[in-house]
Amino acid sequence: MKKLFGTDGVRGVANVYPMTTEMAMQIGRAAAYLFKNDKRRHRIVIGKDTRLSGYMIENALSAGICSMGVDVLLVGPLPTPGIANITSSMRADAGVVISASHNPFQDNGIKFFSRDGIKLPDEMELRIEEMIFSNNIDSLRPTATEVGKAYRIDDAVGRYVVFLKNTFPKELDLSGMKIVLDCANGAAYKVAPSVFEELGAEVIPLGIKPNGTNINDGCGSLHPEGVSKAVKLHGADLGIALDGDADRVIFVDENGNGIDGDNIMAICAAELIKQGKLRHNTLVATVMSNMGLDIAVKKSGGKVIRTAVGDRYVVEEMLRGGYNLGGEQSGHLIFLDYNTTGDGIQSALQVLAIMRGRGKSLSELAEIMAPLPQVLVNVRVPSKKDIKTIPEIGRLIDSIELTMRDEGRVLVRYSGTEPLLRIMLEGSDHSQITLWANEIADMVSNKIGGI
Repeated sequence: MKKLFGTDGVRGVANVYPMTTEMAMQIGRAAAYLFKNDKRRHRIVIGKDTRLSGYMIENALSAGICSMGVDVLLVGPLPTPGIANITSSMRADAGVVISASHNPFQDNGIKFFSRDGIKLPDEMELRIEEMIFSNNIDSLRPTATEVGKAYRIDDAVGRYVVFLKNTFPKELDLSGMKIVLDCANGAAYKVAPSVFEELGAEVIPLGIKPNGTNINDGCGSLHPEGVSKAVKLHGADLGIALDGDADRVIFVDENGNGIDGDNIMAICAAELIKQGKLRHNTLVATVMSNMGLDIAVKKSGGKVIRTAVGDRYVVEEMLRGGYNLGGEQSGHLIFLDYNTTGDGIQSALQVLAIMRGRGKSLSELAEIMAPLPQVLVNVRVPSKKDIKTIPEIGRLIDSIELTMRDEGRVLVRYSGTEPLLRIMLEGSDHSQITLWANEIADMVSNKIGGI
């Protein structure tokens, strides 16, 4: 069992264990030790979002890495996928992102990319933890010229903007399009407006004034209602809502209706199938994606395979099977032909390219998928007790699934980043699945103790 890392790195309240400066320094030391593999000079990229606590964690990580004789390349605020891109393009040995993604500002996190821009597998994260808790590297202290040095990469934003624009078809542009863009007061506040404007769009920007405490605060992909309102107010063609580190995106069509990751995957999968570019005619999604996605992709001539929740598990399956499109309902969309991780801006460009190429509005494209009614209930729990050890909960779930047969499903899982048990049901009758979801939630609260 991992002690520090969850489904997306180390995460928690900043300045409280494990997100302390002391632990950040230890994580930096352990990671630097593991990424060194010969006598040459090694380099690790560090980027962050706009949280106030990012400064202290950045300095602690940098100190830890340098103390092990590895140089640091500081890129400042940059989307998570931008850090993955910079890491691989600069041939660095690893990349580090300081971000808690969609969480509130008081939280922060640390996640790693390999030199190829891929999130680390569980085995590597366990090795970092082993180095920290075994104290095996405490005595390793490079001195004199062997100590690492920190450099600032001033043109990181410009590099990433160019990369993103190059993923958009050269024969197309966005002239004449009006786009509402919400950057969540996060890492994309400079990059995203520049990309869409330079491609010719008229951009109505929201969430581009970060102050360290307003990231994700009533804005971004978790709160698309602001984008919806602005789309209708300005008569925009669509709205794009990013999260704090811009690795996920939620859309709003020209009528102000929300379009989630499942619908976007259905649109993009169908387009790639038409072009003969969806490898193995297969889309990779997680267990949280709606069954309507499977139906839509099947009608388009493809199929869906599923992984555990977490975009890195999606990427791992894509690499294993040689697939090039995957993602999550939450808006993590991975186009492996372009980037190695979820990229909200690049995903938006792919959707815009389809709109331009087909001459259709987003609402017209979204008709490809009819989602089954879905209910998600979260129960905050004091501990993540194994559900399989509570037979009453298991019997209730089995009874519901038996009643549903093949016309719905039940998924009960713990969040990898928060003390929550997530209860998700899908079925044809929204009222009925809501009753069932609440029934399971009540039993969980009684047996585990909701807080």
